[in-house]
Amino acid sequence: MAAPAAANRPYWHPAAAVAAAPNKRHRTAAAVAAPMDDDVDVAAAAQSQQQPLLPGLPDHLAQLCLSPLPPRLMHAVCRPWRRLLYSPSFPPFPSLYAVLDDADGDGVSFSAYDTVAGRWDELPPPPMPSPPPKLWHPSFLSRRLPLQSVAAAGRLVVVAGSTQSLSPALSRPVVFDPAAPTPRWQLGPRFPFAPRRWCAAGAVRGRVFLAGGVGAGYDAVDARSGAVWDPSAPSATWEPLPPLRDGRFSRDASEAVCSGGKVCMVSLRSRGAKEGAVFDLRARRWEDMPPGMLAGWKGPAAASSSDSSGETIFVVDEERGALIAYDWASDRWRTVADSERLKGAAEMAAGGGRVCVVAEGGEKVIVVDVTTKPRRGSAAPRMWEVAAPVGKRVVALQVLPRMAHTE
Repeated sequence: MAAPAAANRPYWHPAAAVAAAPNKRHRTAAAVAAPMDDDVDVAAAAQSQQQPLLPGLPDHLAQLCLSPLPPRLMHAVCRPWRRLLYSPSFPPFPSLYAVLDDADGDGVSFSAYDTVAGRWDELPPPPMPSPPPKLWHPSFLSRRLPLQSVAAAGRLVVVAGSTQSLSPALSRPVVFDPAAPTPRWQLGPRFPFAPRRWCAAGAVRGRVFLAGGVGAGYDAVDARSGAVWDPSAPSATWEPLPPLRDGRFSRDASEAVCSGGKVCMVSLRSRGAKEGAVFDLRARRWEDMPPGMLAGWKGPAAASSSDSSGETIFVVDEERGALIAYDWASDRWRTVADSERLKGAAEMAAGGGRVCVVAEGGEKVIVVDVTTKPRRGSAAPRMWEVAAPVGKRVVALQVLPRMAHTE
């Protein structure tokens, strides 16, 4: 059912994140169906399910009337409105989806941060292969092994990782659809190339984009290959990309970000001399990266969702502690925000008018509102923090619609 345009406006209230910090709840996917108030009995819950959304109106008309309301208001008013807010048929609000590492480095898990209720909900464990991906290797504990994920077509897609023997862990993507009536993981089609790790991965107009990478060993053909796939189409298969000019994009796990009809990526996420490449989606050819873009790409990158102002590439200059945005016309970066909290950032995501940056150590996420102008007397946009689940560290982050469930 179509909803008013106002229902699609981004809504992340900083107060929800701040208020949740002292008393946040980390719940499993099975537990999200349970009542939020422990003293509510079964009879009262059944009665609330029978209540109309708005007295005197059929529920389908009441849903149209309620859809423009702020999600946080609906969450606070009553149980029927809260249940509607999380139903698959109602316009969803943005949430954070995180790949988590146990504080003792013993396992990988996935959780979603509900930006309205102010809590983390665990996702069910995905169907990982054997041996599963690892985040750490016993021989070099100082460096984390990347587990690469992409937010495409409203889905969380895990595309690449490494086993403990440093071999590629995935032969096909693993996909989570939060909008499904019962959110669950599914396996995508097999890659049209040899499994790889340390590739460039991103979302391109609703499709997953992969390029470069390395397998158990280096292979020049694999390092120059790439493909795209639409996770929203059940019968879709991977479509190969024209080969890269060389195999430089196989040394690190990097982001591929889309803006202005072009996909941009660099060969290294860490400090050091980087090389850039740009894929023109219309011409279907690889190009050199503009010099100004390459010079300013000094940290993790993300592209905002397409809106009236188009897609914007954001980068965190991890040494300076600055969030910067790229302008194609001038081939320059402009500073959006400066903060000590952004120094050392290694991961970020963008969506819903927010840029979310994983602070050094993964213990919290810094959220920057990039849609509103700075307040009077302040030179910086609004910025707030979301603490990681207790005993966990955030190692990767995506912005996707909230999970559908019954409150």
